[in-house]
Amino acid sequence: MELGISTFVETTPDAFTGETMSHAERLREVVEEIVLADQVGLDVYGVGEHHRPDFAASSPAVVMAAAAPLTSRIRLTSAVMILSSADPVRVFQDFATLDSISDGRAEIMVGRGSFTESFPLFGCDLKDYETLFEEKLDLLMKLQQSERVSWEGRHRPAIHNLGIYPRPVQRPLPVWIASAGSPESAVRAGTLGLPFALAMIGPVQPLEFASQVRLYQEAAAHAGHDSSRLPVAAHAHGFIAADTRKAMEQFFPSTYARTNVRAVEKGLPPYHRTDYDAACSLDGALYVGDPERVADKIIRLRKHVGVTRFLLHVPHGTMPHAEVMEAIRLLGTEVAPRVREEVALWEKTNL
Repeated sequence: MELGISTFVETTPDAFTGETMSHAERLREVVEEIVLADQVGLDVYGVGEHHRPDFAASSPAVVMAAAAPLTSRIRLTSAVMILSSADPVRVFQDFATLDSISDGRAEIMVGRGSFTESFPLFGCDLKDYETLFEEKLDLLMKLQQSERVSWEGRHRPAIHNLGIYPRPVQRPLPVWIASAGSPESAVRAGTLGLPFALAMIGPVQPLEFASQVRLYQEAAAHAGHDSSRLPVAAHAHGFIAADTRKAMEQFFPSTYARTNVRAVEKGLPPYHRTDYDAACSLDGALYVGDPERVADKIIRLRKHVGVTRFLLHVPHGTMPHAEVMEAIRLLGTEVAPRVREEVALWEKTNL
């Protein structure tokens, strides 16, 4: 059972002061967070790609390359790269470069993108949303498999027996497919035999994602892959403090502000404190509480959904850097050992 952190490198207005930190300051904070995650024994850190003023990481590979020489063990992944609007050759080259700098610790997590700002920015038409992803994933897989590539598609100029460099340390460079719950994504990942990551956000309760994992595993088995060997990850918002009440109070202001911004953008109903409290419950989608409570919720995911990697997304919006660092420390030093020990015991008798 792997545990780690994910971030979108938010630069939203502070919920108390209304001030917004610079992109530069937040990026430097994230490098410090990656270094701490490595020091406290976490397995993975993921950085998501966005192209908006309230996010600072338009280039996840560059952010993680800054932290790679300062770390020694932690795996570094996108969370996610919006492959539909990207050039797969450049994505592969960037992460192959990161893989070299980190001595074989890079991964690529790709998705279709729930934020669409990158499509007009890079000259992509949203009406091609589905076919862009399918075609570019096909090219990315060929780049992963061979040094010299020939490929032809609809949305990108053809490649005729060209070499792609640098080559990664890992052969192959790991590629994950991420989804917010689309059955099509589960089937696609399973059919290709690729690791699968689920964004467990919004009103859906985490244990309800078990059906997505079953669909993924069935598709993998049907395609001839050993589904028992394919990892499944979960990404969920959350926060850890010394006691649950403190954690809930510290995480609420930024979560409330950020969620209501998205509600306005998407035309959804306003977010209320009652929604937040329900999401912090044992069955809810927010992993907020003291180390024991958060560990218990992660263990339930392993037992009832089949997740083998969990990424705690923190912060959600803008939070004090010291509070975020303490949450990372607690995840690594108190939550992770508890989860690993209980999961290992459970696996001995149930797998």
